[in-house]
Amino acid sequence: MKKGIVGLIILLTVSFGFGKGILTNLPIGKKNTATYFFLQEGIYSDEDTLKKSLVKISKKIIDKRDNKYYVYVGITKDKDIAEKIQKIYEKKGFSIYPVQRVLSSEEFSTNVDQFDLLIKDTEEEEQILTIEEVVLASYEEMIKRSSKNS
Repeated sequence: MKKGIVGLIILLTVSFGFGKGILTNLPIGKKNTATYFFLQEGIYSDEDTLKKSLVKISKKIIDKRDNKYYVYVGITKDKDIAEKIQKIYEKKGFSIYPVQRVLSSEEFSTNVDQFDLLIKDTEEEEQILTIEEVVLASYEEMIKRSSKNS
């Protein structure tokens, strides 16, 4: 009788452990989040100043919040790449500040991972900026899709 109870307790303990392990690794209720470095060029209080200041930057994201315009020129998940992009823009006379943001889009995360690999393999500034243009376009597309779904 004691052996049966001990066996049952062991079985229940092992079963509970396996069940908890399996459930913990399932994406139920979890969002795939990642931290990104948004390379911020500046914050503007009015649209006219924004337009005059950013004539030299062809591709950027403008995020309007609280009656201010936040301008980003790049997005990466890698701190070294953020510094690389920051230096390129600083050579052109812009002050760039990396701002960390958390997003939950698996597709965008995968895209950024792939583009970060491409940037790591090159030192050519124009190639890096072209890759970042694609990253920014990908981000804009993600925002458009999420606003349609809201």
